[in-house]
Amino acid sequence: MKALVVRLDGFAEVLLAGPAVRALATRANPVTVLCGPGGAPAARLLPHVDQIVVRDPPGTPEADDEALVRRLRADAYDVALVLDPDGPGPHSAGRLLREARVGRVGACGGPGADDALDTAAALGFRPRPGDDGRLRVLPTPDTAALTGNGPYVVVHPGAAPPDGAWDPDRCAAAVAALADAGHRVVVTGDPAESALTRYVSGNTAVDLGGRTDARRLAGVLRAADVAVTGAPGPAQLAAATGTPVVSLAPPDGPRRPHGVPGVLLEPDRGTARDVTAAVHRLLDERT
Repeated sequence: MKALVVRLDGFAEVLLAGPAVRALATRANPVTVLCGPGGAPAARLLPHVDQIVVRDPPGTPEADDEALVRRLRADAYDVALVLDPDGPGPHSAGRLLREARVGRVGACGGPGADDALDTAAALGFRPRPGDDGRLRVLPTPDTAALTGNGPYVVVHPGAAPPDGAWDPDRCAAAVAALADAGHRVVVTGDPAESALTRYVSGNTAVDLGGRTDARRLAGVLRAADVAVTGAPGPAQLAAATGTPVVSLAPPDGPRRPHGVPGVLLEPDRGTARDVTAAVHRLLDERT
């Protein structure tokens, strides 16, 4: 049986599809993930993903839904799980799958990993015995050469979109406060955020801005004591590695990281002292 998982939004959302992917893989082979360009790096980290198909956003020069339909039809999928469907319209995932003649389609309107698992179960796919439904990623590399030796807290100050990021001055103050409290701090970010990570790191933190791809970032997060971030992708990636998260989330921002201890702080109210207290609370819970 050939299965297709459709998740066309971002990095965090594709990570949240991971438990459902594992459920489909109990009976289906291969399992393909159809995602957007931003979700593809996350799909490459998921266990039991055999193939990734990237759909360029409709309206972009690269978009070619007709070619995509031909490819999906040729692959002859027996079942598809559509997560967070985008509703009716000429560019909807449902239309693509109908034109691709997929045998059975289950659609999940909820945003979370548990919603996706429930929809997979309705299609007849349940997790393996002992699978706790948490997020997981493939084995990560040893990143000690990047972070240095010894325990540390990760601070990821950026966010996508940028207006969801925490204020840089507050992030820099949080890094300084964590360092004053005796923590080694590692600051992460993508290449476009290098100036931000350099500023936030100051003279106290290890600056890894622009030095990690998704797999190396997963390794950095796995080895961390706690991750502090307002970005949904790194927050869910930390959760997938089992690391607790202090989430600097606006009220309508990223969901709480799935399956790990976490503290939610509103970015317009949280202070450096609040961040440090939240980190200590999560560390106390681990001991």
